Amino acid sequence: MDIKITRTTSPRPKPADPTKLGFGTVFTDHMFTMDYDTERGWHDAEIVPLDDLRIHPGAAVFHYGAEVFEGLKAYRTEDGSVQLFRPMDNMQRMRDSAERIQLPDFDPDFLLSALLQLVALDQEWTPAVPSASLYIRPFEICTDIDLGLHSIGKAKMLIILSPVGSYLSGGLRPVSILIEDQDVRAVRGGTGYAKCGGNYAAANRAAARAEKKGYSQVLWLDGVHRKYIEEVGGMNVMFKIGGKVVTPALTGSVLPGITRRSCIQLLRDKGLEVEERLISVDEVMDALSSGAMEEAWGCGTAAVISPIGSFAYQDKAFTVNGEQIGPCAQELYDTLTGIQWGRREDPYGWTVKVPKN
Repeated sequence: MDIKITRTTSPRPKPADPTKLGFGTVFTDHMFTMDYDTERGWHDAEIVPLDDLRIHPGAAVFHYGAEVFEGLKAYRTEDGSVQLFRPMDNMQRMRDSAERIQLPDFDPDFLLSALLQLVALDQEWTPAVPSASLYIRPFEICTDIDLGLHSIGKAKMLIILSPVGSYLSGGLRPVSILIEDQDVRAVRGGTGYAKCGGNYAAANRAAARAEKKGYSQVLWLDGVHRKYIEEVGGMNVMFKIGGKVVTPALTGSVLPGITRRSCIQLLRDKGLEVEERLISVDEVMDALSSGAMEEAWGCGTAAVISPIGSFAYQDKAFTVNGEQIGPCAQELYDTLTGIQWGRREDPYGWTVKVPKN
């Protein structure tokens, strides 16, 4: 399928100061769109000027949450070129998410090609300042106009781009975490492993409670036993306990993070033992009480690494590593961002160059 490209005749003004970018509030000149129906499959692939969507208010995406999305970034390297980090992993994960929601499958190679063409067209929007990047948001939505519950017959795929600064306003500083013991994010057999909006909407109430109490993020427990650690905020979580790194196993209710996967490989290549297994909140509390907890951090595309400086659970509160970023988390951050921005060698073949437009 060919991709029709229509360039904007009214370019948007680029941010005057790229060092003061927020996250996801400024958008580039163009977007990718493609439609699906059961008779024709995917068709009408286009890159067009960014504009509002015309979607019927009865579309199932508004009523039944039939949507999935991804998030990845383009980085400006020191030689002025632009590159992506493990983009095919995002394409494959989006296919897994779509299968869970029963949205139409797609060709990941074609979607990556479309993404590369879009980023190439708008690559001047990729910031050339430290810690800033071009955030890429592919998403697929159901456009069936039918308020009855039914299988999906029509869909739309889109990709939009947004120049962003650091996801965390405080930068690489340890955050405070409240361990949630009321709400749950997901259950095994549900949509926890999929990247879909419902998972994030379900997190809002607990996140609001935590924020009112002065905490940055929520640490989620499993939905069945209410005792096993799952994720922190919208990120995977890792603990360094007694010289080993421990992270929750991918049991079906935890997002299979691409940054998580990269961290595990980097840690093991440096000779550290990494365990992917069930971790109970009692084990975490015991490690904090005894001092065996050396470091803790969240990891994900948006923040890369988010060190954790303190935990609170019920009536107990503990600090981690004197509320300072630990050497393991720091090295992971330096290595990952070094590869992403082209400041360090990429021995894994994780980066993909964006062609010059």
